[in-house]
Amino acid sequence: MKRGVLLIDRGSREKEAKEELEIICSRVKEKGRYVFSDYCFLEVIPPFIEEGIKKSLKQDIDALTIVPYFLYLGKKVKAAVTNAIKFQKDTDVKLVVSKPMSMHKTMIDLVENRVSSALEKNGITLSHKDVDVLIIGHGSKDPNAQISIQYVVDGLKSTFRNVSHCFLEIEEPNIKQGIEKCEKNNPEVLVIVFYFLHKGAHVKRDVFEDLNPALEQSSIKKSIITEHIGTDEKMIDLILERAREVENAN
Repeated sequence: MKRGVLLIDRGSREKEAKEELEIICSRVKEKGRYVFSDYCFLEVIPPFIEEGIKKSLKQDIDALTIVPYFLYLGKKVKAAVTNAIKFQKDTDVKLVVSKPMSMHKTMIDLVENRVSSALEKNGITLSHKDVDVLIIGHGSKDPNAQISIQYVVDGLKSTFRNVSHCFLEIEEPNIKQGIEKCEKNNPEVLVIVFYFLHKGAHVKRDVFEDLNPALEQSSIKKSIITEHIGTDEKMIDLILERAREVENAN
């Protein structure tokens, strides 16, 4: 069977986000042996979902796996996926939709790797048991956002001295509150994880608008920031695993 894969991403105007998606699609196609791989966006800029699916269905494929490339499955994503499946009635290409990237041990491993890499890059040789971690996520009114980030926090608690989380916007704890909580634990070093899939505007600018003042006002002596969690080989493997789950089920 000739299969294609289409990633649905939230969307960003930052060129780095598109560049990362192109790398991811290339690796997924190569490693998963797909005939075709591409991406589209839920919002912000084209190509939007309808355009992405129509383009995919013009390829020489028998089946198309649609992968919601999100850290949790919010209401907008669920609605978008439902609309995507409506294309099935007009095509002989078999459409299947995978789970998002959340609630999987790979996400825990990815964050741990980001922390380890940041420590090494900054020449910090402390044991993980002496390291505090703060994970900054986007924030959403959808409870799945809180659940998915808490899953990662809980998965890391046995590895590090303290692990907590906060959000850039919409819900609490916000970044200032997150730093204040970490400050009370008197960390020897605080590793701040940017829990975002792309190097978009949030990672490049928005987080720092709240994070820098919060750190300056705190008594935390040593803090370092990780890379965001997108273009990693473990993420490629997770995309393929999610795809295979629905492909094998069907």
